Order: sequence, then C-alpha cells, then structure tokens
Amino acid sequence: MILARLVEQAHGRLEKHRRYYRMVAEIQSLSQRDLSDMRVDRSEMLYWARKDVFG
Repeated sequence: MILARLVEQAHGRLEKHRRYYRMVAEIQSLSQRDLSDMRVDRSEMLYWARKDVFG
C-alpha cells in the first residue's frame, strides 16, 4: 500500500516535470519577434509556466 502510494506520487511529480519542460521548450523556441508581437517577456512566460505547473 505504502509502496504503491510512493510510486504514484513519484509518477505525478515526473509528469509535472515533463509538462513543465515541454512548456519551457516551447517558450524557448519563440523568437524575439514572436515575443514582441505578444507583448510579453520570456522570463515572465517562464515564471507563469512554473507557477501553472507547480503552483
């Protein structure tokens, strides 16, 4: 029971990290022009991505 719960928690954390790094990769792939068009700063987007995934 305890082992199953630990494995489930680890799986959940792994999924969060995967989701976050996918978001980071997408943000990093944006050009400066794309960011300017959206009127947003890359660091701000990275902040909100982290906040969205990890709370």
